[in-house]
Amino acid sequence: MDKKKKRIILIGRSTAGKTTLCQYISKEALRYRKTQTVEVLNKTMIDTPGEYLERTGYRGALQVSSVDADVIVLVQDATEQDSMFPPAYASSFAKPSIGVVTKSDIADESQIDRAVLHLKNAGASKIFITSSVDGSGFEDLLEYLNYD
Repeated sequence: MDKKKKRIILIGRSTAGKTTLCQYISKEALRYRKTQTVEVLNKTMIDTPGEYLERTGYRGALQVSSVDADVIVLVQDATEQDSMFPPAYASSFAKPSIGVVTKSDIADESQIDRAVLHLKNAGASKIFITSSVDGSGFEDLLEYLNYD
């Protein structure tokens, strides 16, 4: 039986690694590119600008954009000390929410632990620790999303 790929929306601050995650999942070459507007990639991923989270007046655009998603993906850079996600932020979307820690290849254990805590505090139900550079941590994430 074929499982349908879950449609996801990626939410996180600028430079958190949302677009790079999309590129890795799509098996594209990794290249930095600033996301300027909401973009739908491969009909399964909704990539959002970091400013939509960083500027509270724009957060409504994330709510509207999430309507077509099956899963909310909160993205946290492991090297960031702070988080832009308010406590229980995931509860504002009436959908399952997961967390993805990015840049684990350049973070130490305490930084990764802090990123995981930020995502748990934001309400992520399941957390995946990844690096798009070395490809680590994607097997479980791709399985969860039903991506081959």
